[in-house]
Amino acid sequence: MLLAFLAVVVGLVLLIWSAEKFIDGAAATSRWLGLSPLLIGMLVIGFGTSAPEMMVSVLAATQGNPGLAVGNAYGSNIANMGLVLGFVALMAPLAVHSGVIRKEMPLLVLVMLVTGYMLWDGWISRLEAALLLIGLGVFITASIFNARGQQDDPLMAEVTESLDSKPMSRGKSIMWTLIGLVLLIASSRLLVWGAVEIAVGFGVSDLIIGLTVVAVGTSLPELASSISALRRNEHDMVLGNVVGSNLFNSMAVVGLAGVIAPIEAGREVLMRDWSVMTLMTLVMVLFAFSWRGRPRRINRIEGGALFTMFIAYTGYMVSIVVMA
Repeated sequence: MLLAFLAVVVGLVLLIWSAEKFIDGAAATSRWLGLSPLLIGMLVIGFGTSAPEMMVSVLAATQGNPGLAVGNAYGSNIANMGLVLGFVALMAPLAVHSGVIRKEMPLLVLVMLVTGYMLWDGWISRLEAALLLIGLGVFITASIFNARGQQDDPLMAEVTESLDSKPMSRGKSIMWTLIGLVLLIASSRLLVWGAVEIAVGFGVSDLIIGLTVVAVGTSLPELASSISALRRNEHDMVLGNVVGSNLFNSMAVVGLAGVIAPIEAGREVLMRDWSVMTLMTLVMVLFAFSWRGRPRRINRIEGGALFTMFIAYTGYMVSIVVMA
């Protein structure tokens, strides 16, 4: 058991470090390839911050632990909204200017409802998982076309400033992208092995471990990047990280795992985990959406509400492990 805990700790530390290097390298490489800063912010960074969840879930599914995959995806979404967005908004109120983000949030709500329908029968089949991946492909295609008409979006300026603060040569950016990707895979394998061993040792399902330890751990890159963005006064990047990551988690992470192996999701996933995730999504949209077209601020009280929901959910999940 001690070796399993050590594997989880080392795996998470390496996962966080490699994810940061992968994101920096991929963003710089995309810039060298001529991708617009807005698309880098919407797609590359959103994909990059979901890379840990994606690697962990794919490896878990290939090793016969699909419960860990769906737990990681949904648990990470809850952590992104409560731990990342809630905690950062407690540090400083977040101004929301980007019209792109406001357009993505209703899509995120729609994705939550679709996944709820898929979970109704207790399974996510290969066909349903493939539909999630097709939906992601449509979203990416639409984002590429829409970005051409959004060149003055505030998110674009924030991404440009972020890229300028970490200049990389073409060779260095490719090198860190590849190194980050290799280490992501290696650390994910270590983390999955340790998480499964802990689940067996405590006598709980891999779903529970995925929803708690693994989910919080794989959300730490989002927390680190969001705190860094807050320091640079890049508020739209904070919310953009959360919304983009949650979209990729719900569609790419679950979709890839489900295509590899159909995911059995007990009734508790729909009634407990999906319900909390969807409720927090609706609350986040309510806090961030401007109904009069003016910039909106997620204040400390609203951030505290999201953070409290995360703490309450996590406390309940930990109690399940302790009582097992």
